[in-house]
Amino acid sequence: MCFTKYILPFARRGILGTMEDQKDQTTNTPVMHSFIETKTSPQGKFLVYIVLIAFVGVGTGFVLAKFSVKTGAKISLLPKSSSAIKGKTYGSKDTETFKDTTEGVLKEGGVEGEGQYHLVRPGGDSQNVYLTSSLVDLSQFMDRKIKVWGETQKAQKAGWLMDAGRVEVID
Repeated sequence: MCFTKYILPFARRGILGTMEDQKDQTTNTPVMHSFIETKTSPQGKFLVYIVLIAFVGVGTGFVLAKFSVKTGAKISLLPKSSSAIKGKTYGSKDTETFKDTTEGVLKEGGVEGEGQYHLVRPGGDSQNVYLTSSLVDLSQFMDRKIKVWGETQKAQKAGWLMDAGRVEVID
């Protein structure tokens, strides 16, 4: 049995390795693989970047709005309960933005969706100025003669469309 003398050492060391080598391999290799995958998909990274950019944008807007330099334009608002006082000016004092002026009697209604109010001026309907305003509540000046400072807007139907920023009660 000379055979066993040559095969037995290979069986112990050569082909299968030593018993110590087999022990090292079993302790380093886990029996079960993890079911949780730690890799992130490109769509997930993209979504995280979009959310991060949105938060940065909102934060930047908040900071700029909170700490921006004020223009100094003060607005005089007319209380709802009182009537407009003759000779008093209401609205913005910014005459650079609101440089166009006109006078007339304020009436309600625009022309085909342009303007909420209109100023009736001498010369008939073709001379009316149609008004909108985000600064002054024009309803307080109904049927009163007023002078309006505003900014001319592009109109489709109205002959003259103005965004009123300042109003002075004439009569």
